Amino acid sequence: MENPEPFPGSDIEAPAEPRATGRRPVRCRLCGRPLTGRESRRTGLGPACDAKLHPAAPDIRTRRHEVEQDPLPGT
Repeated sequence: MENPEPFPGSDIEAPAEPRATGRRPVRCRLCGRPLTGRESRRTGLGPACDAKLHPAAPDIRTRRHEVEQDPLPGT
């Protein structure tokens, strides 16, 4: 059986105790903060970092501009 304590004088840290939830801690690949949400844990990015890497597409209505047109004849 292995002893959880490292050898005296070694630079290796003792392994952290597992959480009560049974899940291993997952950290954001960009900033290193712990991830808690299911989708964040799946992608490996927190919501703020995901928004930085994948900005939302611009709304198409903001790119349109209205042009005055003559009415169609006969209407």
